[in-house]
Amino acid sequence: MNRVSPWKRKLRNNVTGYLFLLPTILVLGTFLFLPVFYSLYLSGHRVSLLGEVSYNWVGIKNFVRLTGDERAWIAVKNTAEFALFVVPLQTAFAILLAVILNAKLRFKNFFRVVFFMPTVTSSAVLSLIFMWIYNSNGLLNRMLELLGLQGYNWLGDPAVAMKAIMIMNIWSTAPFFMVVFLAALQDIPDSLYESAMLDGAGAWRRFFSITLPLIKPSIFFAVVMGIIGTFQLFDQSYIFSAGSGGPNNSTLTVALLIYQYAFKNLDFGYASALAVMLAAIILIATLIQRKLFKEEKLN
Repeated sequence: MNRVSPWKRKLRNNVTGYLFLLPTILVLGTFLFLPVFYSLYLSGHRVSLLGEVSYNWVGIKNFVRLTGDERAWIAVKNTAEFALFVVPLQTAFAILLAVILNAKLRFKNFFRVVFFMPTVTSSAVLSLIFMWIYNSNGLLNRMLELLGLQGYNWLGDPAVAMKAIMIMNIWSTAPFFMVVFLAALQDIPDSLYESAMLDGAGAWRRFFSITLPLIKPSIFFAVVMGIIGTFQLFDQSYIFSAGSGGPNNSTLTVALLIYQYAFKNLDFGYASALAVMLAAIILIATLIQRKLFKEEKLN
C-alpha cells in the first residue's frame, strides 16, 4: 500500500479548502476588492463622461481640492458629531435593554421580538415613518398640541434636523447590539454573581465589577461596528433632506456628499477621493478604538 507523503497530503487539503472558498473569493473580489481598487484608481484621475469616457491623471489634485472644499469639511464635522453622539448612546441603550431582558421577567421572549423589530425593518421605511412623526402636522406636534404646547418645525431647523436623525438611528440600531450583549450576558456563569452576593456586593457593584468587564469584547464589537455604521450614514440623511443635505447643510454627511459629486455632478474622480478619505477616517477611528479597548488582550 502506497503511503501519501505529508506534503502531498497538506497540498491536497489546501487545494480542497481553497476550492470551497472559491465562490466566496469570487463574490468578494467582484463586489468588494475590485471596487475598492477601482476607487483608488479613480481618485487620482479626472474622469470625463462626455463622448468617449476618458481618464486624465491628476495625481493628488483631488485630495488637495479636499482641503479647500467647505462642504466637505462640513460633512466631516456633521458625520463626526453624529458618530460621537450616537455610538455611546446606542451602546449604553443596548446594554440597558439586554440587562433588562436577561432578568427573570414574564413574557421576555415577546419583548425581545418587539424590541428587535426595528432592526429587521427597512431603513427607508423607518425614515419615512419618522418623517411623518417629525412633520409639521405629524404625530409629535399633535401630541404637543394636546399638551397645550406649540408645534415645531423639527426638520426645518438646522440646529435640530440632525438630532432628529440621531434619535431615530439610536432607536433603530440599538436592538441589534442588544442581542449581541444578551448573548454575552447569558455566557456569564451565575456562580460569579452568587459569590459576589455572598460577599455583600450590591447590584451596581456586581454590574461594574462582573458584568461590564466580562462583556468588554462585545462592547468593543458594538463600538467598532457603530463607528463604521455611523460614518457611512447615507439613506436617512438622503430621505430626510430629499438628497440635499439641508437645511443649511445640517444633515450633510460624507457619504451623501460622495453621492452628490458622483451621480449629480458626475465628478467621479473627486467623489472617489472623498470615498478614500472616508475609508481612512473609519480605519483610524477603528484603530483608536482597538487601542482604547486593548482588544488584543481580550482573547
